[in-house]
Amino acid sequence: MNNGYVELSREQWSELRKNTPLTLTADELEELRGVDDPIDLTEVTDIYLPLTRLLNLHFTGSKQRSSVLSAFLGKSEKRVPYILGIAGSVAVGKSTTARLLHTLLARWPEHPHVELITTDSFLYPNAVLEAKKIMHRKGFPESYDRRALVRFVAEVKAGAAEVKAPIYSHLEYDIVPGAHQTVKNPDILIIEGLNVLQPAPPTSLAVNDYFDFTIYVDAKTEDIRTWYVERFHKLRRTAFEDPKSYFRHIAELSYDEATDFARNVWRDINERNLIENIAPTRGRADLVLKKGGDHSVRRVRLRQT
Repeated sequence: MNNGYVELSREQWSELRKNTPLTLTADELEELRGVDDPIDLTEVTDIYLPLTRLLNLHFTGSKQRSSVLSAFLGKSEKRVPYILGIAGSVAVGKSTTARLLHTLLARWPEHPHVELITTDSFLYPNAVLEAKKIMHRKGFPESYDRRALVRFVAEVKAGAAEVKAPIYSHLEYDIVPGAHQTVKNPDILIIEGLNVLQPAPPTSLAVNDYFDFTIYVDAKTEDIRTWYVERFHKLRRTAFEDPKSYFRHIAELSYDEATDFARNVWRDINERNLIENIAPTRGRADLVLKKGGDHSVRRVRLRQT
């Protein structure tokens, strides 16, 4: 045990799956995996099935605590959504983790209504970032409308019938004007993003104050840099070629030019954000998935205190 965590090898963690069934097919996994993410069904079985078992047990315990409090107060029991936060660097694979858990958790009989939202939806529009002169710091904590995000999560947690969030387009690299995603009183809400474990300013609430469980997806910085550049080249050959893409000009760069561009963006923006803001929040997570250079999870750290 280290600082309240128990550290488990991949083999030890895999044994905790017990009898949790695999409810995902190879074709479904192909739909869920991120760009250049080699995750396979073995990874799902060894890592994500034990994780969904843990989350289901935690979800059940949370419901029981809510029932006890309602009984103590003499009030009728009210369903309280369970909120799961997933954090980590750009290109570390947290989006794949979020999509996988969204699908797997929704197939447990106890919580069929699972919703997923990313904090990209709460980035300020590009026009606002430009007015604030922080367009070059997109993805850093100050580029998000923190109050709107906290307000959204607070309303979901309070059991509002419907709560709307903006929609972010990765293709257009901006918030879509007038578009919204509606979250309708879920059993579980998954919130995935770079900065979801950030502490709040003094006298304010942070989004993670509303979380029931938190996960940090971790890897060595040099491995994430490699994955980022590989993903960048994959996007250059696919999404960036779309005429609507904000990065359409990058599709026309040579391989070497694109590599240099990606490495510079990583060094000046993503690595700085990781070192200064994201990695320091790792110790706030309830569970850390530690990946190796091949993207597979090698070790799991679980908070016990």
